[in-house]
Amino acid sequence: MFEFELPEKFRRYVPLTIWLIVALTILFIPLKIVSYGYLPGDDALRHCAKAVSGKPWPEILVVGNTFKIDQSIGWHGILGAVHQATGWGAENLVTFSVVALFILVNSALLPWLKRPEAWLVALLAAMIVSDLPQRFLLGRPFNFTITALMLILFLTQKFQPSLKFFLAFTGLIFGCTFIHGVWYLWLLPVAAFFFAGEFRWSLLVAGAWLAGTFFSALLSGHPSDYLAHALMMAVNGVGQHTTNSTEVAELQPFGGDILAVIIFGALVALRFFTRPDAVSFTRSPAFWLMCGCWILSFRVSRFWEDWGWPALMVLIVTEVEFLLLTKFAADSSRRLLLAIILTLAAFLCVTSDLNGRYTKNLAWQFLSVKEHPELAGWMPDKGGILYSASMGVFYQTFYKNPTADWRYVLGFEPALMPADDFATYHSIMWNNGDAKAYAPWVNKMKPVDRLVVPGNGNERPGIAGLEWDYAVSGLWIGRTPRTQMQK
Repeated sequence: MFEFELPEKFRRYVPLTIWLIVALTILFIPLKIVSYGYLPGDDALRHCAKAVSGKPWPEILVVGNTFKIDQSIGWHGILGAVHQATGWGAENLVTFSVVALFILVNSALLPWLKRPEAWLVALLAAMIVSDLPQRFLLGRPFNFTITALMLILFLTQKFQPSLKFFLAFTGLIFGCTFIHGVWYLWLLPVAAFFFAGEFRWSLLVAGAWLAGTFFSALLSGHPSDYLAHALMMAVNGVGQHTTNSTEVAELQPFGGDILAVIIFGALVALRFFTRPDAVSFTRSPAFWLMCGCWILSFRVSRFWEDWGWPALMVLIVTEVEFLLLTKFAADSSRRLLLAIILTLAAFLCVTSDLNGRYTKNLAWQFLSVKEHPELAGWMPDKGGILYSASMGVFYQTFYKNPTADWRYVLGFEPALMPADDFATYHSIMWNNGDAKAYAPWVNKMKPVDRLVVPGNGNERPGIAGLEWDYAVSGLWIGRTPRTQMQK
């Protein structure tokens, strides 16, 4: 069966057929997942809501002196343009973000691959041992950075430095830093090229990074604030917390991802047996970036998730493609059969709703008068503040109420909060939500403000000074006591 060859007149269509099924797989994976009713849990909701709101962050959040400028100004511009052109609300914009960004990051290397099915191997491996493909589905602009990173790592191992690559890499880094904002982390790949001994590429990438960052800062309209605020956010995001336990999940340490280490060991063995005379991995920038980010992630896990794992995927693709090139003729039926198997495996693996990972949100209940008319009078009034120590409350409530005329004390990053509000938030987190920790917020609440706290319907929050309503499943809303006239 496996030795069967197609008739000659059909064999010439094998490469095109494989390109087609790989491309369709990358397209249908996110379409299948959003068909479940999937919603990401965090930033995609607030990005799309902001595009619909048309308001700057200081009109949405209570911000302190650390806030200077929107770090995702480019992404909000894109979403705003799509909103204006289509009339889509936040719901459709989230679907667009999830589908478009998954396709972007998973198709970036395909034009440069002679064996596009090699990417399916990398995607399948990442899905089995990590949550990276799920992160590709979060609809967040860091996918632009991952796309640019993988393109640079892959292309530099196939070509020599030249002016056209300087211009291309400048454009890539300009685009992803204007859309994503973390310009300073591009020092990591620059250092990786240096440690790999690729000094010309290191200089070229460094120059492209400086030029791209300069133009993105210039386009923001506030160059110095744009650059300084990104650094300030990073420093405060980890520096303001006494321990890791009160940091946001993505900034907490990781445990080593031993399965990824095993995969790299398999790549070493594969190279030893298939091309023992090949250049050592230590000459690969992707190797050094992977190693460096693996070490740094013992402090902040996103180093590995957003920089280390993509570098490992480039190594996987490179080694697997070489194996396929040497073992399978381009037009052979064996290659076609293998591609079909990989397509089926990748599609079923990535779209599998294991442990409800794509449908957990179907049980969410949103704080929205439109969906829950009984909340009338319990949502913040015009000019009010919604107090909560849960970023999930912000994401979901802002998503459903993008044009509401109130602000949130806690948004997408605690470091943006005024110092006194951050101290209250930190106390709440440190004391595991103890009622007494909420006292500073309760004491300064006005009649237009509301406090949202988690809890079940059987036990009213023990926070004195407020009247309470069990708003939706798992959430209580508190407000200052109403007088008879107000009621």
